[in-house]
Formats: sequence, C-alpha cells, structure tokens
Amino acid sequence: MHNSFPANGFMGNNLDGMWQAVEEFRSRFEKRSGTRAGRGELRTAILALLAERPMHGYQIIREIEERSGGSWKPSAGSVYPTLQLLADEGFVSTEESNGRKIYSLTEAGREDVANAETAAPWESAGNTPGFGALPKAGVELAQAAAQVGRTGTPKQVQEAVTVLEDARRRLYSILARD
Repeated sequence: MHNSFPANGFMGNNLDGMWQAVEEFRSRFEKRSGTRAGRGELRTAILALLAERPMHGYQIIREIEERSGGSWKPSAGSVYPTLQLLADEGFVSTEESNGRKIYSLTEAGREDVANAETAAPWESAGNTPGFGALPKAGVELAQAAAQVGRTGTPKQVQEAVTVLEDARRRLYSILARD
C-alpha cells in the first residue's frame, strides 16, 4: 500500500482522499465468501476433513470456514467439483443417506492423506485460527478513523492521527520482537 495515502495527510479538505484510502484498505484485506484458495488447498482441506469422518458437501464448507477462523469459505461451486474429481481419482467414495451424498475416504484416499507432505491449509502459519480477525480489526479501525475525519473537530482529528501513528509503531514493534 506504499503511496496509497494522500500526500497531504488526512487533515483539512483531503477527507475524500482518506475515504479512498479506507476503501482501498478494505478491498485489500476484507475476505469474502468463496475467496479462492491457493492451488491444491481445497483438495488438501477436503482430504484432511474426510480423514476425520465422512461428511456431506455443506459440512465440508462449514468445517473449512470454522477451522480457518472465517478467513476462507469455499463455494459449493468449487467443493462439489473437487469432490467429484477425488471420486474419479479413487480417493473418495459416496453413499446416499437421507437424500444427501455422504463422502468418505477410500483406502487409496487414506494412503494419500498419510503420505501427504503438506498440512491442512488451516494449520499453515498464515491461516491460524483467528487470523481472519486481523483484517476485520483493520477495516474497523479505518472506518473509525474515517468517521473522526468526517465529523471530528480539528483537535479531534489531530488526536486521532496521534493514536493511529502510535498504533502503527506498536504493530511494527510486534514484528520486531524475537
């Protein structure tokens, strides 16, 4: 986001620039339902879940969303074709129960999971539980700053700038720790 913010800061007549910066921040960090995962992550996630127990497609979607802390919710339009592909490859079998297809691993699927060199996507460093809270908190902070910029007095705006500058320094200090 280098050079994303207005050159003259957030004071005075430049509130439109601040709002534009808030919107850019939101668009960069706000996760949406159906966000695309990295190549192969959905397949890995489905196999990891089915290694625990048989599930139907919507259970798989809910489990992925829950385990990723809300930061990843694959769409049915990506989960079901992946399940079909896994069935075609012989890793997953289906059984009809109460009008729903229940998916479970075959022996070949269990072997594939056992020999997998990658962890489930929600176990990787970038998807630890609660990770989805960071972008949400950032967007909410930006919205509060925009509100102060729109309705605050010049003194309140300056106070908000001081708070934000302190928050930025404190965030970088977290990364600087061992």
